[in-house]
Amino acid sequence: MTVSRLVITNLRNLGSVDMAPGAEVNVIVGPNGSGKTSLLEGIYLLGRARSFVTGKQVALIKRGQKNCTVFGKVRTTRSGPAVSVGVERSLDGKQQIKIAGDRVNSSAALAELLPLQVINPGSFRLLDGGPKSRRQFIDWGVFHVEHSFVHNWKRFSRCLKQRNNLLRQRGSVDRQLESWDREFVESSLLLTEQRRSYVERLVPLFQDFLGKICDLTDIRMEFYPGWDADTALEKILIDSRMRDRKDGYTHYGPQRAELRVKYLGLNAADTLSRGQQKLLVCAMKIAQGYQYLEARGRPCVYLIDDLAAELDGNYRAALCGLLAEMDCQVFVTGVEESVLNGCWGQKEIQVFHVEQGQIVE
Repeated sequence: MTVSRLVITNLRNLGSVDMAPGAEVNVIVGPNGSGKTSLLEGIYLLGRARSFVTGKQVALIKRGQKNCTVFGKVRTTRSGPAVSVGVERSLDGKQQIKIAGDRVNSSAALAELLPLQVINPGSFRLLDGGPKSRRQFIDWGVFHVEHSFVHNWKRFSRCLKQRNNLLRQRGSVDRQLESWDREFVESSLLLTEQRRSYVERLVPLFQDFLGKICDLTDIRMEFYPGWDADTALEKILIDSRMRDRKDGYTHYGPQRAELRVKYLGLNAADTLSRGQQKLLVCAMKIAQGYQYLEARGRPCVYLIDDLAAELDGNYRAALCGLLAEMDCQVFVTGVEESVLNGCWGQKEIQVFHVEQGQIVE
């Protein structure tokens, strides 16, 4: 899986970029504020139709312009034909996605075509953020390895919405709630089993990769389904119905699922240094990418913003060496080229310099 061509127009401070990335390691260097992160953001738009930095559309578009576009050529295999992909975002909130010249309505098709793993300052939310970030981490993996996941997730989401609507209504709705509770439980158990199974397969990979890049031990990842698994969900919904109606929403279920990451039995975000947290997050992301490779037979593309931050030379070398073993395409940014060299083994490295929104190879 590689991006063989990338064309960006009017994305943040990038006016016009046309580059041919290498199939292995792409090092992007330049001073702060030059556009390095924006370049990674452009690749992310190509695979997700949204930003990993902001949810505000206006912030993506270069000042004075009405839209931004990203066009790319994506190869699903090293020797296979390239597929053209295009994403346009406009100030009026509209977006347009095209794959192989055909317009598509869902960004899921992009995610399927170009699976991405991002390691950036925002990735720390996997440890110090709320449960939503960790649910999204799990669901990314399940989406890519379980074909029925999207159907199960949509079914559950519909049940949750209907149940919450009933909870907010006045008067007697117990009979209707009982009907939706049955559907809610069935869809919840299907979705939860897929999530649980995914995490069980991920954990040993994570522990193996973590051991290759650092000496952290006693790290545990535990899946919490969103309710006490020792009690039937049907009973929990009945017992909590009065509270649910009072608050107007469902307190228990897969919408509260969580991945708990602990060190020596305590929350890892509260006990580890910033550098240790980064290594932990990297191990989680690389393990997830490797599991995707095993399931689908092709690697993810890795976007790593400011790799050197919080890591000394030994840890950088270990991390880069691990990525090199993955045989994947990597885009990595840094202020100084020297700290990103000499740790990729025999991998082919292409260096791009970014200055004031311009790219020079």
